[in-house]
Amino acid sequence: MRTNLITREGFNKLEQELNYLWREDRPEVTKKVTWAASLGDRSENADYQYNKKRLREIDRRVRFLRKRLEAVKVIDYSPQQDGKVFFGAWVEIENEAGEQKTFRIVGPDEIYGRNDYISIDSPMARALLSKQVDDDTVVATPLGKKTWFINSIRYHD
Repeated sequence: MRTNLITREGFNKLEQELNYLWREDRPEVTKKVTWAASLGDRSENADYQYNKKRLREIDRRVRFLRKRLEAVKVIDYSPQQDGKVFFGAWVEIENEAGEQKTFRIVGPDEIYGRNDYISIDSPMARALLSKQVDDDTVVATPLGKKTWFINSIRYHD
């Protein structure tokens, strides 16, 4: 199940994508489809076929973004969160072997294209929630259970 939480930055990014697709990309592709259609035979017109397909992709993404932006709940930083791991936190962890990882716990819509973000729905994030610095947590992984120690928690870059 996907959690419907999102950070303010993530919400703004999805909103920007929606605005770009609807106000800039879609009108441009529509012009290309109209131009290509005016050339005549559409069955062998690669410009028409490609841009018509692109228009369907844009429309599909616009519908998804509109529904998603209505469904998500923006979670802003609160000073009461300091000292504990909650949604939006940057967490630095370390295991017994000295391997360190640093990541931010965000909503599932924000993790794509980012190696330093993990979803609130992930086993690691679930195990870390409400923990404090110097706490340890056990995370179930495909390779077995691993223990991680929390080195630092911050809410700003």
